[in-house]
Amino acid sequence: MFEVRVQRHMFDLASEHARLAAIGPDVGAIVSFTGQVRDEPLELEHYPAMAERQMEELLAEARSRWPLKGALLIHRHGRLETGAPIVLVLTASSHRAEAFQAAAFLMDWLKTRAPFWKKDANGWVSARESDEQAASKWEDR
Repeated sequence: MFEVRVQRHMFDLASEHARLAAIGPDVGAIVSFTGQVRDEPLELEHYPAMAERQMEELLAEARSRWPLKGALLIHRHGRLETGAPIVLVLTASSHRAEAFQAAAFLMDWLKTRAPFWKKDANGWVSARESDEQAASKWEDR
């Protein structure tokens, strides 16, 4: 199972994890990352067709780098309150190292490459240099 979703509604981590765990007996590791809204509510906008296409390309890149058994990327949009989950990255592999590396790669690149924009009470939120630096470490690999 390899899947990308952009959605307004909440996701259920337990059921999404269970779907990956059910892939088969050769899944030895599932790594999850959930990003959530800090500090104050956000409005997340995206370019629908482009966002999903870019997320699918990121997932294909991760599959070419690591022997994944499955992966799921979910990114939410719309108004999200403080503490609400924004993004879910799940990766499944036979061994933990590959699952951890693929999840980190996907999150770093999702943060910098996918066309999502955040707006808080002060206006549009600028990209952070630390996110670009995190993503750049994967370019040489």
